[in-house]
Amino acid sequence: MKEKIALFGAGGKMGVRLSSNLLKSDYRVAHVEPGAAGQKRLKDELNIDVVSADAALDGADVVILAVPDTLIGKLSHDIAPKLRPGTMVMTLDAAAPFAGHLPDRKDLTYFVAHPCHPIIFNYDTDEKSLHDHFGGAHAKQSIVSALMQGPEEAFDLGEAVAKVIYAPILRSYRLTVDQMAILEPGLSETICATLLYVMREAMDETVKRGVPEQAARDFLLGHMNILAAVIFNEIPGAFSDACNKAIEFGKPRLMRDDWKNVFDREEIAESIRRIT
Repeated sequence: MKEKIALFGAGGKMGVRLSSNLLKSDYRVAHVEPGAAGQKRLKDELNIDVVSADAALDGADVVILAVPDTLIGKLSHDIAPKLRPGTMVMTLDAAAPFAGHLPDRKDLTYFVAHPCHPIIFNYDTDEKSLHDHFGGAHAKQSIVSALMQGPEEAFDLGEAVAKVIYAPILRSYRLTVDQMAILEPGLSETICATLLYVMREAMDETVKRGVPEQAARDFLLGHMNILAAVIFNEIPGAFSDACNKAIEFGKPRLMRDDWKNVFDREEIAESIRRIT
């Protein structure tokens, strides 16, 4: 018989995505959602009825905590006494495990799985895939996973579940929890989200200075496309001398000399402390 999964936070934004994909699998799933709005969403959109936490945990092989990082610690400690040895507890982000918020239960398996989201270079011609920017519905995305603790053979189960909840999958990578923390919040949020936010502010500034908004948007997004394709070796090419000169003088104007220190473990730990 296929493993039983207890999905906590099943009616949240992420939980509904997972619930939808799990319906397509042969895992036995028990959905836990305390909020009335979430319960209604599950019923209206997926015709799923929720169960109590105790009922969900009874005989569960995998417990997925699809809840905010700030709730992982409390929830995991609340349910830990009800978990039999060998149960897998899966989180969808490395923050809480990295910060040490999971219970000190050496007999439990801790697994972390996170989506990469569909890459911007999407050559799929399917209309739904092209507009699935988040992933987990139509566009293929890669995933990263870590077996934080537990027997080596448990990784296969964790990865198999991750491939279902984040499907369709492009590639699957095995990392450590520390490496996942470097990717997020380090690379994806501290660096990527921040710089993209600055780019949006820069676009707004050009509009304030008289450039029509749609022209500024098309110009920026178009250049993001071709510049990214060259920088990330998606296509062969090289920047013009003028562009290289702009980068040479622009980078020290925009970036501190020590900006790469954001990847130091202490910086990552402090960022995660703020998050959790």
